[in-house]
Amino acid sequence: MDKDSRRKTVEVIRRRAQSSGKWPQIMIFPEGTCTNRTCLITFKPGAFIPGVPVQPVVLRYPNKLDTITWTWQGPGALKILWLTLCQFHNQVEIEFLPVYTPSEEEKKDPTLYASNVRHVMAEALGVSVTDYTFEDCQLALAEGQLRLPADTCLLEFARLVRGLGLKPEKLERDLDRHAESARMKRGGSLTLPKFAAQLEVPESEALEDLFALFDERGGGEMDMREYVVALSVVCRPSQTLDTIQLAFKMYGSQEDGSIDEHALSSILKTALGVAELTVTDLFRAIDREEKGRITFADFERFAEAYPDFAEEYLYPKQTCSQSCAQTPPAPTPNGFCADFSPEDSAAGAEAFRKKLD
Repeated sequence: MDKDSRRKTVEVIRRRAQSSGKWPQIMIFPEGTCTNRTCLITFKPGAFIPGVPVQPVVLRYPNKLDTITWTWQGPGALKILWLTLCQFHNQVEIEFLPVYTPSEEEKKDPTLYASNVRHVMAEALGVSVTDYTFEDCQLALAEGQLRLPADTCLLEFARLVRGLGLKPEKLERDLDRHAESARMKRGGSLTLPKFAAQLEVPESEALEDLFALFDERGGGEMDMREYVVALSVVCRPSQTLDTIQLAFKMYGSQEDGSIDEHALSSILKTALGVAELTVTDLFRAIDREEKGRITFADFERFAEAYPDFAEEYLYPKQTCSQSCAQTPPAPTPNGFCADFSPEDSAAGAEAFRKKLD
């Protein structure tokens, strides 16, 4: 994989967009993924970095059964093809909106430019917008042993982290540093100013919202270990054991690195992004010798022997009414694909404003 592929792609887009007509128009799908038309997710900024006018185009599929806007969920490709062929005709409407010419401020800020164009397109389609991104889709659908529930708070966590302007590369580089700092504090609390200093960012509304996710009692303090666990899941969603091992290093005793049931509950609640989780059965299954404590080696052996342990021990115990997201799923226009994003971005953000306690 070329680590510079994103930068090179942006350079090619910029060169062609600013070629004074030597290159034909470039067609870009700014969401970067498939959605089910309930809303427009965050546009990637690549198409807007050159700072030149863009021609917004929206697509509509006014069919009784929409088999076009396929996402990862729902029936497979063969069934979709069969259902498409079963219809007498399949319609698509293509609407060219007025050319959008960026302001001087938008030319300097591709993210603002992308956001404003997205709102114009959403208004034309009659749908809402949401701050979730393609990366959030990857997070929600990651194939790890700890599959994230549909109502996880970690999607909101990822959105807030992005709001701080922290790049994915920096987040991964700083993960070990944050983990070591949290381990040294042994569960000591951080205030908002100290949290800002740890992340090397200024205090802001976005940081306050992020801090509130971990401020369990609303007393202005948080446990840095919870932030590290959540960040590890977001940075490497498929690497379940790496996240758990990192958590054991922070929560484990100094003697043998073991943890008790309460610590395991804290780790898994944060890793799944839920407010309530019962881990008693799982802990007892791992703690065969009934020592009251388990090590990462114990957990790893159990996970290797029972790779589907989460399905049996964790997910049936989750209480949807007490989990982070209280907003019911939005209706699905194509009848197949469930919507993981809120119907209204403002309402969705408010619904997610629950603590990872």
